[in-house]
Amino acid sequence: MQLSGIHHLTAVSARIRDNHQFYTKTLGMRLVKRSVNQDDVRAYHLFYADAQGSPGTDLTFFDWSAPSERRGTNAISRTSLRIAGADSLAWWSQHLKDKGVTAKDVVERDGRLTLDFEDPEGQRLSLVDDGGRGDAHPYDASVVPAEHQVRGLGPIMLSVPSLAGTDAILQKAMNMRPVRQYAHADNAAHTVHVYEMGAGGPAAELHVAVQPDLPVTRHGAGGVHHVAFRTPDAEYDAWADRLNTLGVQNSGKVDRFWFRSLYFREPNGILFEIASDGPGFGIDEDQKTLGEKVVLPPFLEPHRAEIVANLKPID
Repeated sequence: MQLSGIHHLTAVSARIRDNHQFYTKTLGMRLVKRSVNQDDVRAYHLFYADAQGSPGTDLTFFDWSAPSERRGTNAISRTSLRIAGADSLAWWSQHLKDKGVTAKDVVERDGRLTLDFEDPEGQRLSLVDDGGRGDAHPYDASVVPAEHQVRGLGPIMLSVPSLAGTDAILQKAMNMRPVRQYAHADNAAHTVHVYEMGAGGPAAELHVAVQPDLPVTRHGAGGVHHVAFRTPDAEYDAWADRLNTLGVQNSGKVDRFWFRSLYFREPNGILFEIASDGPGFGIDEDQKTLGEKVVLPPFLEPHRAEIVANLKPID
């Protein structure tokens, strides 16, 4: 039983209208689901992805009025987005400059060309050359040319003060494989340990930086809430059984309507999710109009008028 890659990543924004503008008008991603946090319906939950809202392409944000994150360890520290080729990286370097976004120079990191930058709230992002590996579904209405569009999520980096507990949960509970190490870009004394899932490759990697000299992160806007890992629908129940058998404290089965979830924390307190690939974002919307209106899961639909009245416009 194997996880097949990164399913989605959920971060926090305190400026959701600016967030919407940046991810659609600068990064050119498609807003595929405009909904609310199912556990706090006062807040938007926005989902940006490829044209189809494919599993593994989904970067999502909770709309929370929170102070900015204080960076440190015990947290997810960087989110990678996959693009194809050196030409695309050169295009993005110029595009971000034209949009007034400060980006670092393109470098080779862990054997891949990489461009680091931040969103307007300090969310740490990287564009990573995936060599065109795997399927891509460009969005016709994107401001970014099809050949340069974000293809999906790439490696996700964690920061932990010690590796042992995290390594145990990744290998023994989640069946990930340690495959290599490299020096952290910000401090060569910090080692990054790379773990693979499924068939491996940039869409199926978790990078764990061991940084014992950093303070503990104070979570907030510009930071990450959790990372989710993909499982085929048919194996979702088996993952729930596995976590319980191994004594991993977890949420139990949670139906998010567009996918099913299991939540648990690794030993350093970072929130993980295992999410099913299906049924997908098209279950309650036409593919052509994804993200154009507020969509609620069925159990919230009776409260639509009250929920929508409390949401601020983002367009």
